[in-house]
Amino acid sequence: MNAADQVRAWIREEIASIHADDAEEARQLKAALAWVDSGAELCRRAKPDTPPEHLVSYFVVTDETAQALLLVDHKNAQLWLPPGGHVEPGEHPRETVRRELQEELGLALPHELGSPLMLSRSETVGLTAGHTDVSLWYWLRIPRQQALRHDPKEFHGLSWFGIDALPLARSDPHLGRFVRKLRATQPGPIKGRI
Repeated sequence: MNAADQVRAWIREEIASIHADDAEEARQLKAALAWVDSGAELCRRAKPDTPPEHLVSYFVVTDETAQALLLVDHKNAQLWLPPGGHVEPGEHPRETVRRELQEELGLALPHELGSPLMLSRSETVGLTAGHTDVSLWYWLRIPRQQALRHDPKEFHGLSWFGIDALPLARSDPHLGRFVRKLRATQPGPIKGRI
């Protein structure tokens, strides 16, 4: 297997590991697998939209109790988003999380990263609107008192939001779905309504 085929296999495996909770999610997963299997280019080569559909690794950061989420005020998207970034050619999506965590928040990955919890497909908005991000959503936990530094070129700032105080009207349209799925799959103190 050549390097390009290996990367495609990694991406397919990450997508196939996600359990669909409903018909819409099953449809999105099926479409994403068909996209991977089509031979289409999966990683962005040039900003903002070459190719017009490309892969992103989000990492939703919660505190230890999963009662608060860390979001970044993204300059380009003009939204409060989970940190993350575009998967580079030749890069495993989990390596993207490791790289972006260091670049965007100044942190090393605090624990082993599991499979993505969710996948979404969204048309981008903001200053570089008009292309499609296929996003793998990973979950990681860090202590809320952890010192963080954000990338001022990309973000106006960052903030912890209580699980019941998320800025859903000014965030990724799939963030609420992610939180609902996190609550359904994780035992423990994730409370409130989304």
